[in-house]
Amino acid sequence: MRNGWVVVGALGCALGAAPAWAGITGIEIASVEPFADGAEFGAAGSYERVVGTARGELDPADPANAGIVDIALAPRNARGLVEYKTDLFILRPKDPARGSGMLLFEVLNRGRKFLFNWVLDAPAQAAQAVNDPTTAADAGTGLVLRRGYTIVWSGWEADALRQQAGMAIDVPVAARGGKPIVEIVRDELVSATRGPPEAPFYLSFKTASPDKADARLTVRRRETDPPRPVPPDAWHYATPRQIELLPKGTKPLPGSLYEFTYQATEPKVLGIGFAATRDVVAYLRSEGGAANPAGGAIRHTLALGISQSGRYLRDFIQLGFNRDEAGKRVFDGVLSHIAGVGGVFLNARFGQPSRTNTQHEDHLYPENTFPFSAATQHDPVTGRTGKLLRDDGFDPLLIEANTGTEYWQKGASLLTTDPAGRTDVPLPDTARAYLVSSGFHYGRAGLSSTKGPCANPRSSLNPAPAIRALLVALEEWVRDGKAPPESRVPRLSDQTLVEAAEIGFPFMVGVHVPTAPNAIVRFSTYVNPRPESGPQYRPLVPRVDADGNEVAGIRLPAVAAPRATFTGWNLYADPFPAGALCDREGSQIPFARTRAERDTAGDPRLSLEERYRDAGAYIAAVTKSVDALVSDRLLLQEDGDRMIAAAREETP
Repeated sequence: MRNGWVVVGALGCALGAAPAWAGITGIEIASVEPFADGAEFGAAGSYERVVGTARGELDPADPANAGIVDIALAPRNARGLVEYKTDLFILRPKDPARGSGMLLFEVLNRGRKFLFNWVLDAPAQAAQAVNDPTTAADAGTGLVLRRGYTIVWSGWEADALRQQAGMAIDVPVAARGGKPIVEIVRDELVSATRGPPEAPFYLSFKTASPDKADARLTVRRRETDPPRPVPPDAWHYATPRQIELLPKGTKPLPGSLYEFTYQATEPKVLGIGFAATRDVVAYLRSEGGAANPAGGAIRHTLALGISQSGRYLRDFIQLGFNRDEAGKRVFDGVLSHIAGVGGVFLNARFGQPSRTNTQHEDHLYPENTFPFSAATQHDPVTGRTGKLLRDDGFDPLLIEANTGTEYWQKGASLLTTDPAGRTDVPLPDTARAYLVSSGFHYGRAGLSSTKGPCANPRSSLNPAPAIRALLVALEEWVRDGKAPPESRVPRLSDQTLVEAAEIGFPFMVGVHVPTAPNAIVRFSTYVNPRPESGPQYRPLVPRVDADGNEVAGIRLPAVAAPRATFTGWNLYADPFPAGALCDREGSQIPFARTRAERDTAGDPRLSLEERYRDAGAYIAAVTKSVDALVSDRLLLQEDGDRMIAAAREETP
């Protein structure tokens, strides 16, 4: 059916009941439409957009679900099962026989599809994403379509916004004895650091009471400053989900940390999001015939997660959700990009999965907990021994890619060192780790080098070409058993992984340099958190060359044949808390054009005229870098060709 709802696989419908092990009880399709006006994508041919929802049921007593926090407190249907409904979006080859049999599941980032804009270089539609892909331009380079993938998204975050074609999941609210649960929670409220100024502040949860006696608001300028109380008459509840500073119209100081503790109610059973991902993918790869909107031709499954969704995938693996209820593997391969060593604050009562820990903001929210690495390690901080992978026969092949930002803000060095940062740790044969040298967290196509709240001009380095190559390497690893390139990360053994004071960054007048990375701290509660004393984790950062570009990792042509210094860090500038790491931004400092210009500026870096005697020399340097990366399977030839063509259009 082309428009309007039709049930294609509901439990007990004419098409037959779902197998007893399946969590998915029905797929409801709202529309099936041609994608990109029927444009052909190589051997895969044309694609279709499939939009709908999936309904599922969970048995709280099943060991596969028992670890979901508060599932025992969720309401149940007549069969004693817990229900959920999640949004579903599929791009599939119109002719399943022309597809590759490879399913790519992109985990949504706060309800948004990042694949096209962050990996395939498509222009963003809104909110840094391409949430409603309809045209060939929305597919960017078209790589995954030309390779015949079936691409799937489904909701997992209950409070993700559905505006602008965002996707979410509907899960039940936990209750105790038929009464709403009420507990004290903490909201950190910050204005203008990650978006426009906020006034009023939106709360993560509904307040249980408008009584101010049950609430407390504080403010501090920097994360390490002691909080100062905001008097009760200086704020009020604008709604049960908003507070507003008084007198009306008062705006918060940009970047200051307002902390609000209050009695919240109606916690959703958020961990169901993990089970929903598991069950949707298990259904699509196992169910045959017309009931399967993926076409029933799936042989292999890959997962892609970017930032928050990469952290989600790390938890998905570690918590055991890569085994479905029928005892089969869910994802054969996982690519986590810019996740660092973090997880996501999801499987908890009053969880806040949209939080992301940085040096200044969200610093004391649950994210970075042992085990960090795919390698087995002993943790001197907690006394535990463990690893991210489970060795239970259901682990996926794992690739983790990060930029310089994740070393400065997200503890990425702990992927390949012991928790104390004293020795390098080899990864198992089923895992790889890569640094995209001098890249930064927000890197993607089309960014301009503006400052925003930061002191230095923003980086425009795009790590996506490396991620495309790694995605193809993961496909080949899963499908053919062809191992990807060896890990490329900074290491203690060759002194490319160092303390912040030892990175060797060149001195440049007016360029602000950080003195320490974000600390990976341990604390016992998020309501009134205090970092615990005793042994501490030791995150380290990449050493740089004489230009200030990182030495180790995948050095894309922008770094190997540079025209600027790129960093994975930046610092806040006034009126923000100057000197703190500026969220997850990078810096870009262009080289002087001539020797005279750099001498005048006191710049120790060679000028463009000193590096490249003419345009041909610059093109040759880019070509040499491209050839090496293509040979090492860290860059696709098509991307290398584009880079060489772009170099021909630039002047040194």
